[in-house]
Amino acid sequence: MSSPTDIGNAVREARRALGLRQPELAAAAGVGLRFIVDLEGGKNTVQLDRVLAVLHVLGLDLDVVSRVVRANQTHQP
Repeated sequence: MSSPTDIGNAVREARRALGLRQPELAAAAGVGLRFIVDLEGGKNTVQLDRVLAVLHVLGLDLDVVSRVVRANQTHQP
């Protein structure tokens, strides 16, 4: 993932796969509905601690991977 929009799309897909509505996800993650709407919409001013709480509820992890390392791994024989 390389943008807030990518994260938002992943959150939306996971939420729908779990059969959750936005208000249900907001309540389970302890955040407001507006936050979920903004997150799924790719708003780039969301708070990381809240993003992590939402990802936890959805069973998702946020991994930070070096683009250099990833590029080198894809070009190995």
